Order: sequence, then structure tokens, then C-alpha cells
Amino acid sequence: MLKNKIAVIGSGFAGLSAACVLAKQGYEVTIYEKNSQPGGRAQVWETQGFRFDMGPSWYWMPDVFEDFFTLFGKKPSDYYQLKRLDPGYRVYFGKGDELDVPAEMPELEAMFDAIEPGSSVKLRQFLKQAEYKYRVGMGEYVFKPSHSITEYFDLDLIKKSIGIQLLTNMSKHLRKYFRNSKLIKLLEFPVLFLGATPQNTPAMYSMMNYADLALGTWYPMGGMNEIVKAMVNLAKELGVTIKLDTEVKHLKVENKHITVIETDKGQYQADFIVAGADYAHVDQHLIDEPYRNYTEKYWDSRTMSPSSLLFYIGLNKKLGDIKHHNLFFDEDFNQHAHEIYTEPQWPSKPLFYASCPSKTDSSVAPEGCENMFFLMPLAPGLQDSEAMREKYFDIMVNRFESVTGESIRDNIIVKRSYAMNDFKADYHSYKGNAYGLANTLSQTAFLKPAMRAKHIKNLLYTGQLTVPGPGVPPAIISGRVVAAEVQKLIKPDSRQP
Repeated sequence: MLKNKIAVIGSGFAGLSAACVLAKQGYEVTIYEKNSQPGGRAQVWETQGFRFDMGPSWYWMPDVFEDFFTLFGKKPSDYYQLKRLDPGYRVYFGKGDELDVPAEMPELEAMFDAIEPGSSVKLRQFLKQAEYKYRVGMGEYVFKPSHSITEYFDLDLIKKSIGIQLLTNMSKHLRKYFRNSKLIKLLEFPVLFLGATPQNTPAMYSMMNYADLALGTWYPMGGMNEIVKAMVNLAKELGVTIKLDTEVKHLKVENKHITVIETDKGQYQADFIVAGADYAHVDQHLIDEPYRNYTEKYWDSRTMSPSSLLFYIGLNKKLGDIKHHNLFFDEDFNQHAHEIYTEPQWPSKPLFYASCPSKTDSSVAPEGCENMFFLMPLAPGLQDSEAMREKYFDIMVNRFESVTGESIRDNIIVKRSYAMNDFKADYHSYKGNAYGLANTLSQTAFLKPAMRAKHIKNLLYTGQLTVPGPGVPPAIISGRVVAAEVQKLIKPDSRQP
């Protein structure tokens, strides 16, 4: 049995994933988590019989979760029950003008044909290519640690790189297949959270459309925090120790090795450290300057994914024809994207998202009530204030009521806001970003912040600011990749999944 002690900073999906894989290899793993509950952004807030997922709310790429649990002889259903949503979500383009996105392909193709005659054939072609990108991207690219461009010096991989269209942008790619603006908006929607406009996002990311439309939108009964509970239970089964309410304050380096982990609860030692907390925070605030990977100027020059303004709302009534996931595209998509990415500012006419999980899961709200949250994407780094939050709360509620015909304002019995200042306070999130590093071409693969510490031999990074990128499935994969890299550094002759 191996005896190396490994410390993991942060219990988000990447940290939990790395901890589980390393514990399975026989290492003594301890997670240090600054907050009072594990899960990183996927925390839960409970009050007055309501249970709110505070972070991720979309369960896409179910194969990634299945592959992770398979490493341990488990499956997701050992821990939580999944339900496929049908429709996956609804898109509102205006009052009386909405699209429900069906779960089954025949119904989806029929919907496309009804909007743009003949487009079902184009949809099949588009999704066939998107599936190829998904298989290559999620099967090969994401498992590369991307230490160097030389990892991609492989003729077969170069051919595949051409096939997955790394150098074409999503905007042009979509318009080769479709003309109707509603269909284009529907297919551009996943890009909004990748951190760039469709014009600046590689067409490779049409694989997200395959994940959305073909693999489907799912929901773990009980909420997204059930995934956290599953991974925590698995970690504990494997012998991982989780220290909550324990914030790492400084990493002491001697002879290019971290020798002491200084926390607000005392000092600890480990043979190897995996940093799953915010990369920029660890790099700039926990490590002394000579040992940092990057400068403050470097971090400031990175393109971050959006932040968000969220409101968690409990209603003392049931709603009518509202879906679990609802996208409000009744304003100009390009204008909002411009105000996030090009000229960062509080948006003039924002798009937003409203989730109502109690439509699927009665356990998240008291009987006769609804559990909702509103989310509005924002440029990171803006000035955050209560007055600004309330201004946009009024905008979203007014639009929700106007477009859906549902009255909610006088039925709100629980309300909590969450925005940039909270992301910074709870997660040390760089510039208050919500999703990590933007997936632009200039920040893809080996162009992302390095997983490996350049000046410290026993430190590696994982999570949404390094490879493979933001999102729950990529974070889980990031944890697997960093665990394999730890194993290589500790036992160079070993092999690990």
C-alpha cells in the first residue's frame, strides 16, 4: 500500500474527482475546504422547506458521470436517480412565441421542419458532425494534460483537429446549415456560457449541441447537489478525509517543494498538493511571488467566462405552464453578448434563464409552492451593488410575468440574491466569474493556464481555470487528468486511468 500523503485544496467537482481517483490508487488523501459544505459552486441552500441548488442546474453529458463512477465499480444509480426532461427546455422569444425542445429526435426534426422547411435534413448532418466532435473531443482531447503543443504532434490527431473545426467559428458554422433566426439562437444558446460570442468560439463546440439535443437534458432527483453527495460518499468509502471550514491561507515553499500547508485551523504537511480552488487565487495569493506560475498582468489579460446575477425564489403558489428550464430570448442575443464580452457593462436588455425544478421534483419545495431561480449572465469584474441587483430583479420579474402571463411578484415568500461579490467571497472567484476561463481559440488546450506548477515540483492545478475547461463534466475530467499526472510524478513507471 502506498503511503504518500496528498492534499487537495477545494472540494468542487475537480477536487472530489481527483481525491477519489488518488485514494483508489492507495494514497492518503485529505481535502481542505474553506466553506461549511463540500461541492464548490454546487452548494445547496435550504430554508422554510425550500431546497435550492446554488450553482449548476443543467445535467448534460451523462456518459461522463457514468465513466467516472465506473472507475470504482459503481454507477450513478447507486447514488441518485436520473430523470430525462421532456421537453428538455423551453425558449421564449416573446409573449405567445415559444419553442419547447423535445427529447426525442423525430419530434425535434419535425419542429425544425415546421420552422424552416427541409431543415431536418440539415439538422441530421449538423448533429452527425457534432457527434464526431463530441467523440473526439470528449474521448481524446479532454484527457490530455496539455503541458505542451507536442502532445498534439500526432498525424491522426491533426487530421481529427481539422475534422472538428478548431479554426472555424460557431457563427459561420451554424449559418452554413440554417437560415431561421430562431433555430440559430437555439443552437447558439450553449455558447453564451462558454465565455465568448459565437463569432469568437471555435466551431468545435457544436459538440455541445450534440450533448444538448442528442444526449439530452437530465435531472438528478433531489437536485444537482445529489452528485456532490454521491462523490463525497464515494470519497469517504475510499478513505478520503474532508476538512470543512478549513481555508488554506499560504503554501510554504522550500527547495521548490511545498513543505507546509498553512490554514486558518493550523498547519499541515503533505507530499503532494492538488489545487482545485480558484487557480488565480492560489497562484497570486497562496504562493510567494518567486514560485508563481503567472503575473497579475497575465491573469488580467485572460478572457473569463461570464459571471451571473442569481435570485433564489420561493413562491407560495403553483405555476401553470412553466417548464423546468426556461430561456428568455425575447431581447437581442447579440446585444447582450456584446455587453458581456466586447464592451463589459450591466446589460441594457438582458437575456435570462428561469429554472423551476419543483416542476420535476416535489421534494425541493413545500406542498403547494414552487422553487425557482433566475439567472442573468453578466460580464465579470463589474461593480456589484444591492441597488443594481434589485434593478435587474425587477426587470427579470416584469419580463417573466409579461411573457408567460404568470403573476409571481406578490407570491414571493423566500428571496435571496447572489452575484459577483458572493462568488468572490465564497470561492475567491477571479473577477467574480461564475464559470471559469472562456473557451476561446486563444485559450484552448495547451494555451490555457498550465496544469503543472512551473517552479514547484509537488503542486498541480485542476478545475475550471485549467484544462479541459468550465462545466461540471469537464471539471470531473480535469480531476481525473490531474490525478493521473500526480501518479506519473510520484511513480513515473505507473499507469493510471
